[in-house]
Amino acid sequence: MKNNNLDNREFKALFFIKDNVVYKGKTPSLRDIAEHLGFKSPRSSALLIERLEEKGYLQRTPRGGLRLLKDIDGKVQTDRTIEIPLVGSAPCGLPFLAEENIEAMIPVSQKIAKPGANYFLLRAIGNSMDKVGIKDGDLVLVRQQPVANPGEKIVALIGDEATIKEFHRKGDKVVLMPKSTETKHKPIILESDFMIQGVVIDTIPGF
Repeated sequence: MKNNNLDNREFKALFFIKDNVVYKGKTPSLRDIAEHLGFKSPRSSALLIERLEEKGYLQRTPRGGLRLLKDIDGKVQTDRTIEIPLVGSAPCGLPFLAEENIEAMIPVSQKIAKPGANYFLLRAIGNSMDKVGIKDGDLVLVRQQPVANPGEKIVALIGDEATIKEFHRKGDKVVLMPKSTETKHKPIILESDFMIQGVVIDTIPGF
């Protein structure tokens, strides 16, 4: 429902920003907002963002993103959030949290990302884990840790490639199990040539 405190363009811009942050994992650029609203110049988008800030709907983050303070219905966002780095879909030979990898900082509720641990977001590629709700394009919330329990979904680094699989041990071997509707995905059997980057604790559906 439209809030009477917002004019039509402000409402559409706020909805567009929220949609991008929640489902695409990034803050839209001023040019993105301008194209969506039919503005001729990104300057018009900047002025619109300033008005939404003045009305208490948005707050700029230190990294240039936007934090939603009030929803489109005017209700205050009561969840306390922490900013978690979105590090793409693979490390490309770099440490996961190297500055070069961070695409955006995404606010996530502390009810999901509990304080006291470090987290990152990773974009899933493919359908090797679709049976357990991780589909192509989803954002996966990962708690950083170097160990995991059998049966947990993990992000493993094999060489310079990241993969999301279910963790198991068979004697002195590690087995990374896919959970897929397609039989082409096979278990990966390893000894010591991999690293656990973290444990998957939640999934944000993509599109």
